[in-house]
Amino acid sequence: MSVFNFKSAAIGIVGAAAFAIGLSGEVRAQDGWQPEGPVNVVLHTKPGGGVDVFARTLAKELEPLINQTIVVVNTPGGGGASQMAKVRAAKPDGLTLGVNTVTHFTGMLTNLRGTFTAEDFEWIALAQEDPIMFFVAKDSQLNDLKDLVALAKENGGEVNIGGFGPVGSMQNIGMTMLEESAGVKFNWVAFESTPDIIAAVLGGHVDVGVSNLGPALTFFEADRLKGLGVLGEKRLKTLPDMQTFGEQGFDVDTSWIQVRGVFGPKGMPLDLQQQIADAIHKAMATDSYQTYARASGVEDSDYGPEEYAAFVKNLTAVAEAQLTAAGLLNN
Repeated sequence: MSVFNFKSAAIGIVGAAAFAIGLSGEVRAQDGWQPEGPVNVVLHTKPGGGVDVFARTLAKELEPLINQTIVVVNTPGGGGASQMAKVRAAKPDGLTLGVNTVTHFTGMLTNLRGTFTAEDFEWIALAQEDPIMFFVAKDSQLNDLKDLVALAKENGGEVNIGGFGPVGSMQNIGMTMLEESAGVKFNWVAFESTPDIIAAVLGGHVDVGVSNLGPALTFFEADRLKGLGVLGEKRLKTLPDMQTFGEQGFDVDTSWIQVRGVFGPKGMPLDLQQQIADAIHKAMATDSYQTYARASGVEDSDYGPEEYAAFVKNLTAVAEAQLTAAGLLNN
């Protein structure tokens, strides 16, 4: 399966950003983002997962820059619907923001189709790119993706793989890409947080887990998990012994990576969006944040609102192509 690389496409669409726009209201770009009250950052996941760790680490570094408290609000449910409804209903004043992943875009094409669209929100900043990986308990008989595929063939597909979100979510699509490449089928088991996925793997309730490295890293360091493969162009620096899908002979589109961005309600002035983006990227440059990011195996992005809006447009096109190829979307 082959689709265009959304990172290259987004860069091609957006040139050097120019923000010579008329400034209105009380917020002025040259003054920096100084919100007039606590900022709620609404998440679509439970505490403890990769999104939660990212949001809380960023909030800690961002608070002294904006001189306000940041409240992380976990609002799981409905494959992101609960969070997106809260953000969409908020005032466009910068006091309510959301963190998004690829699952938001796959959801708006599948289970949330007709309920939310990308045009319902402002896409403020892209912060992270983070490949997903497949893993098992340390005592599992599976050692790599070839073992997993062989087990699926032996058991007629009766292999349970647990990941975040319903069928059509980002991690689920990663599984279907492996299915297509290997010519097998698996059973998808949906969870609402990475800690739940890890607990299910360690408890023997699912055979394989799917997640990003960050929230699972301590379990690898404690020698309780082992990796089967990473869906990316390169191996993870923190787990260099885990091979990529391609190294194991499975041809998948390596542009299908997890992202974490910040979005807000429709109608936020562009200058306010840019101020928020600038503050986020400044917080990401701190030593503490960089220590977390490098240990988590993520790559930083400096996209602001214009770049991120173009990126979202292309990412949605990639998601639609992947969903269609996987037989999960009928246009």
